Amino acid sequence: MDLNKIQEVLREKGIDGWLFYDFHNRDLLAYRILGLGDPGFTSRRWFYFIPSEGEPVKLVHPVEETKLDSLPGIKRVYLAWKELHSTLKEILGSPKKIAMQYSPMQNIPYISIVDGGLIELIKSFGHEIVSSADLVQIFEAVIDEEGYKLHLEAAKHLDEIKNLAFGKIKEAIKENKKLSEYELQQFIARQFEERGLTCDNNYPIVGINEHPADPHFEPTPENSYYFEKGNTFLIDLWARKNVPEGIYADITWCGYIGDKPPEKYFEIFNVVKEARITAVNFIKEKFSRGETCYGWEVDEACRNVVKKAGYGNYFVHRTGHSIGHEVHGNGVNIDNLETKDERELIPGVCFSIEPGIYFKGEMAVRSEINVFITHDGKVEVTTEEQMELILIK
Repeated sequence: MDLNKIQEVLREKGIDGWLFYDFHNRDLLAYRILGLGDPGFTSRRWFYFIPSEGEPVKLVHPVEETKLDSLPGIKRVYLAWKELHSTLKEILGSPKKIAMQYSPMQNIPYISIVDGGLIELIKSFGHEIVSSADLVQIFEAVIDEEGYKLHLEAAKHLDEIKNLAFGKIKEAIKENKKLSEYELQQFIARQFEERGLTCDNNYPIVGINEHPADPHFEPTPENSYYFEKGNTFLIDLWARKNVPEGIYADITWCGYIGDKPPEKYFEIFNVVKEARITAVNFIKEKFSRGETCYGWEVDEACRNVVKKAGYGNYFVHRTGHSIGHEVHGNGVNIDNLETKDERELIPGVCFSIEPGIYFKGEMAVRSEINVFITHDGKVEVTTEEQMELILIK
């Protein structure tokens, strides 16, 4: 934990303090941001208050009195619940603006960790509660230079593995061999292992025809189709270097087996491609003008392309998600559908842009790339961009 940096950011944002709290390991973000390591079993409530100025204060129960000993600050111990309330009130002091892992209207569910009862308790002391979402992004989702390099390495491997996967399909069609969705998925997973990558046991999506119309379709030996002429298909793969600092990359490409894809499939691919390009250009233009860029705005720019083409109701998920050590990270999402993500795109964040159009029982297209905002404020697409449908002949 970088206490000086946390307090500096609190002052910059006009917030008087950040109150961390956990019970039964509900807030794993707190453990990572505070550098507490493995939380073990947390059977008693603890609190850690970082004021914008001065020394932090920790509040623990005697059953787990050493829980926060690795952190700087004054230690206070409570026994009964009435003592917890009175001591917490004393620690927080006069009315303040206090950040907690809370999101108004649950706009950002990744941050909606603190329960309503605790919010009521802190407000009863006279304090204003504000969301820690922007703070969490700074201390949890901003990727350093080493992480950026590891992301680029993962992205390079994914692009190569994707090409190998397309080659496997081409070989199967040319030689009239049977190749199933599940078999290709397992081929990709073996490539991960051989290259020192991991997907943390969340395996790639390989879907033929209507299967990827379920955006999270999972091929199995029982439900798999075989690749055949006339198939539309989608491959979505994600992985990171299998090291503690590894940062994910996540891509999706589409193809068709044959010379001439269905007109409808060709059309929706081009709509999705245009939406993806529009989103990236929107971000680049915002940064080139020195303007603040929010996650929800990018989603709107992307989604409007799909809506204008008449397919708005078939774009059933957000435009993109934060990427970090977890494939779905805790930074800004590109979202004004499932939530309204009002966080800024700031230097050091990585995220996907992945518009899609899904026709249940028929076909689907998704095109996914990764974007990194470099530490000097440049907007960089870090993965290959699919500009044409891949045709397997």
